[in-house]
Amino acid sequence: MRKEIFNLPNCLTMARILAAPVVVLLLYFEMWFGFKFGAYGAFAVFAVASVTDYLDGKIAREQNIITNLGKFLDPLADKLLICSVLIMLVRLGPEWRVPAWMVIIIIGRELAVTGMRAVAAEMGEVVAADKFGKAKTLLQILATGFLIFHYPLFGWDPRPVGHALLWVALVLTVFSGGNYLYNFYKKWLKTAEN
Repeated sequence: MRKEIFNLPNCLTMARILAAPVVVLLLYFEMWFGFKFGAYGAFAVFAVASVTDYLDGKIAREQNIITNLGKFLDPLADKLLICSVLIMLVRLGPEWRVPAWMVIIIIGRELAVTGMRAVAAEMGEVVAADKFGKAKTLLQILATGFLIFHYPLFGWDPRPVGHALLWVALVLTVFSGGNYLYNFYKKWLKTAEN
């Protein structure tokens, strides 16, 4: 049991969970003190944490150590990291131009899918991320990464790219959430009929 919990992919996932409060704290430094390096530090921690999202799945597949705990924790870690950052970007104010309504839709979708996963778990099913969910997560990571960094670099402003990616991520977030719920509903109906 201990081996299943503390394998390398699960430890990387847990590190991503622990990275979320660090990123939030660094963004608070940015907000409270106008500390430019708060945003740079937050971006660095966020970038490293985001790479672990790729690594944990790759290692788990290559070493054949895919566990139910990993399937549960991996999307949870993504949600915690991304949603924490999006809430902070709204809190940081108009300079970041991240509308609260957009973040509410993204978080609402994440809560709906998490609730659906909990119900599926009660039915003995583990719902892993599908290709739309993975694409949504990648787009959210890229969008939030550009928006965290946000300071012009050699005259180039990363915010317009971040905003454009966030809009695309929003569309994919809604679509993938609907797809999860539709597939779950179909499976639930089939189970209810049997």
